[in-house]
Amino acid sequence: MKKILNSIGIDKKPQDTNIVVAMSGGVDSSTVAGMMKKEGYKVIGVTLKLYDDSKQVAASKQCCSGQDIMDAKRVALKLDIDHKILYYQNKFKHGVIDNFIESYLKGETPIPCVQCNQTVKFKDLFEFSKELKADALVTGHYVKSVTSDNTTNMYRAIDENRDQSYFLFNTKRDQLNFLRFPLGGLLKDETRQIAKRLDLNVADKPDSQDICFVPDGDYASVIKKFRPDSFQKGNIKDVNGNVIGVHDGIINFTIGQRKGIKVSNKEALYVLKIDSNNNEIIVGPKSFLGRKKIFLRDLNLLSDKRDLENDILVKVRSTGKLLEAKVKISDQNGAIVNLKESEDGISPGQACVFYNKDALGYKVLGGGWIKE
Repeated sequence: MKKILNSIGIDKKPQDTNIVVAMSGGVDSSTVAGMMKKEGYKVIGVTLKLYDDSKQVAASKQCCSGQDIMDAKRVALKLDIDHKILYYQNKFKHGVIDNFIESYLKGETPIPCVQCNQTVKFKDLFEFSKELKADALVTGHYVKSVTSDNTTNMYRAIDENRDQSYFLFNTKRDQLNFLRFPLGGLLKDETRQIAKRLDLNVADKPDSQDICFVPDGDYASVIKKFRPDSFQKGNIKDVNGNVIGVHDGIINFTIGQRKGIKVSNKEALYVLKIDSNNNEIIVGPKSFLGRKKIFLRDLNLLSDKRDLENDILVKVRSTGKLLEAKVKISDQNGAIVNLKESEDGISPGQACVFYNKDALGYKVLGGGWIKE
């Protein structure tokens, strides 16, 4: 006899299913909590305090600020669900902020949202949910989760403009089997409509826009706060090794950058390489930016290696398009990705995420960190 699963793929009636909803205080996670409550699940809302926010951060459009925690608390009261606040400032500082700074100092362009999901949210909150005897951890991320035979796979969201699968590639298999993402089949406007029908105070709340601990997108100020010695002058060189200028610190540059180089030249110059060992920036014309081969480290696979033997699709930046590629798994948990067409501005520190299209959509196969 075929098992009858509830709406999140668990063989229990909703009223017998304990779930933890990660509530950031925004419209997405608040709506998820409301949806789950309305369906009859036993819901516990959990909000993370990740950093001690300044007045500047509290007034900005960033997630996890003090205002967000208050909004999450109000939603929980409205829905009549239990609500807990976890104080993870130290975990966040060591697992995310320190990594962010060190990555920039190595000449990389980091993605702290991936580190946050990998460590604090899907590791520590995962373990906390298990301690509460929850059957699942539910979030407001825009990705699809499809559960079959007790295994959950991740797919790109229906709303491609909101899809967050790129940021979740490093989710581990045991975590993914425990996670659920109810918004993956909705458009953002539909989420807001549900929030209004539930009469939630955050229905019209603007989305967070910046990295949570970086006020107004000024990441250099964060690095200066923690590592004031990082701003060392160095040479700017052309592709032939000639010194053509001086920079005020490599952390001010990313691969593919055009503005802010402050070197006069007849042809537009772009940042081609950041040499942290020699504290140098290498610049050149746009024609030098293209790359077809990428080397990855620290792979995380969510599918069988055999799925990577054929042509797949990859994404090399969060806002990038899907690119046709072949992947060859190498030693030491790395891979070599060969793109079918050249791509500009590929940067170390970013992620390369693997996809494969099937009848259900674009399935996430895993990915790795771009090394070079």
